[in-house]
Amino acid sequence: MRLCSIASGSSGNCIYVGSEAAHLLVDVGISGKKTEKGLKELDLTGRDIDGILITHEHADHIQGLGVIARKYEIPIYATAGTIEAMKNCAGLGNVDHGLYHEVKEDQKFIIKDLTVNPMRISHDAAQPVAYRIAYGSKRVAVCTDLGVYNDYTVECLKGMDALLLESNHDVNMLQVGPYPYYLKQRILGDRGHLSNENTGKLLCRILHDKMKAVLLGHLSKENNLPELAYESVRMEINMGDTPYKAGDFDIRVARRNEVTPAVIV
Repeated sequence: MRLCSIASGSSGNCIYVGSEAAHLLVDVGISGKKTEKGLKELDLTGRDIDGILITHEHADHIQGLGVIARKYEIPIYATAGTIEAMKNCAGLGNVDHGLYHEVKEDQKFIIKDLTVNPMRISHDAAQPVAYRIAYGSKRVAVCTDLGVYNDYTVECLKGMDALLLESNHDVNMLQVGPYPYYLKQRILGDRGHLSNENTGKLLCRILHDKMKAVLLGHLSKENNLPELAYESVRMEINMGDTPYKAGDFDIRVARRNEVTPAVIV
């Protein structure tokens, strides 16, 4: 199974997860043209995609969805709340309602040889989810846009072979940055985004011997830096209540505007 970020950041997100037989996208928050360019780098085209898993309806996760779904008639999987919100989103254009497939939190469904299991997340959207995807005994997760994590989150993410996890902002950069007060409070709130430090703390609770790789994703363009996210998360792991050190794992930062080298599990 392959996990690869085509694009990840506050300006647009599109993640690929696939096996030899099944190919999925998690979100299409970049243009159709950029999505197709990213797929080409993975030796794929839109015709190869068996499904698009949508986490929630914000523009940085669905910007190119209408173009790609229409062009290749790809099934779209999302919660009922997210589907309803997308139907009311003028920017998507006219999407055949027959392409929408409703999913529910903690109810598994199968696409070819991949098993998909949505999980609840805390974010200011209609009915947002993250996704865990299994191929045989191998498991990966794509988990971004969560303002807070809890024991449920930890349990859901235990035992992953690889995951893409949000590391959205540096708290100090956000607090002294140019965003208006209300937006800062939204990002820092329980339905906002995970800071670098909290991402490190969450990782401390889910790292295990067989974890192959961690991709840090959904970085804010204004309130974070790739080097800062990387070092902050590593520091939390090294100082955390865990038997592991950051050097025990392959930790990478997913790139904003280009394909990040794939993780193979």
